Amino acid sequence: MTLFARAFLLIALLIVTAVLASFQIYRVYEREPRSRELAQQTVSTVNLVRAALVNADPVLRRQLLIELNETEGLRVFPVTASEHTEPLPDDPLLQRVAETVRLTLGEDTRFADSHDGEEGFWVSFYIDEDEFWVMLPRERFEPFFGLQWLGWLAAVLMLALAGAWFIASNIARPLAAMRRAALRLGGGQQPEPLPEVGVRELRTVAAAFNRMAANLQSMERERAMVLAGISHDLRTPLSRLRLALEMSGADSTASNAMISDIDEIDAIIGQFLDFARGTDEQKEEHDLGEVLADLAEHYARIGKNVRLLSHPVRSFRFARMAVRRAVANLVDNALRYAGEPVEIEVLARNPSVAIEVRDLGPGIPAHEVERLKRPFTRLDDSRSGAGGAGLGLAIVERTAQAHGGSLELAPRAPRGLIARLILSTR
Repeated sequence: MTLFARAFLLIALLIVTAVLASFQIYRVYEREPRSRELAQQTVSTVNLVRAALVNADPVLRRQLLIELNETEGLRVFPVTASEHTEPLPDDPLLQRVAETVRLTLGEDTRFADSHDGEEGFWVSFYIDEDEFWVMLPRERFEPFFGLQWLGWLAAVLMLALAGAWFIASNIARPLAAMRRAALRLGGGQQPEPLPEVGVRELRTVAAAFNRMAANLQSMERERAMVLAGISHDLRTPLSRLRLALEMSGADSTASNAMISDIDEIDAIIGQFLDFARGTDEQKEEHDLGEVLADLAEHYARIGKNVRLLSHPVRSFRFARMAVRRAVANLVDNALRYAGEPVEIEVLARNPSVAIEVRDLGPGIPAHEVERLKRPFTRLDDSRSGAGGAGLGLAIVERTAQAHGGSLELAPRAPRGLIARLILSTR
């Protein structure tokens, strides 16, 4: 569940709970004045019925009771020995009305919820020695919540949900932007500065994140400039040394050994330059199969047993030179530490592509895999004692992250290593 959804649900739940609690509080505090009003109506009704029965002509008394029933919904019955009544339910409002009415009409006043199966609010009263029941319709004592009340409740809930959406979006939007910026920063890309708007806490966090991103960019730029400068300046004297060795006429064995050392140093400097160059190359639509076929032809020209197992892969946007350099680093590592043969295979994995470089060398211990992806890191025995600056896998890892992918190093059965470069095709 996203941050926005969680914040929206939490705020909406709090607001709806507050609305329902307010409604319940209203019902509790409304009970007392409503019970007094109902008790007063009940007392007035009983007194009017008693007065009407006392003062009415005995001949017309039956007709009077019929009219009271038809016009007011009142039923009047004399108390009999065979009648069956049910007490009032345990309702706070009805109990409060009964208490108030009894204080006015007398302690001998009785109440019932039904009389011989007919439900209502039944109250007893006396005329001389005779006791009677008068029934008031139950509807008078029940709160009325019609369509208007439902409409108002729905309107309040809609306003509450709209307010919750507004608050949650104001909280989640800058945090979502910060999350995207952090992911870009973690992937080796420079994010756009975050807008420093909103509440004070969010403005402070956005400003701190922007300062951090700017400082990291400055440090990366300065580091790249230092590496590039040092690497470039070192190549000039190395070229002079190589030329001097070739023209010195020295013993060929010693000369070739020194030239080999110079080439090794030059290769390490090349890795420094590649690492300093970073992943600033623009991504364009390319055919990965053509790029890898060209790389395989390069190794074939220099007499290396590197075999390409290519499968149809649709074109997608990637940095051509950066990906070619990353695969070349994996192949060079395999040739240096494991020897020939080396296999390259392309596997389509929607929505990504995996480039596997497989060798038959000693492999890499599982607990060392993540450490070897860091810059300037090597195994103690370098898998075979060969040299290197420890930048090859770091360059590949950076390229993979810049393309929304990753670098995986897995053992190959029965022997060897599988270096898997995964690139997103989105």
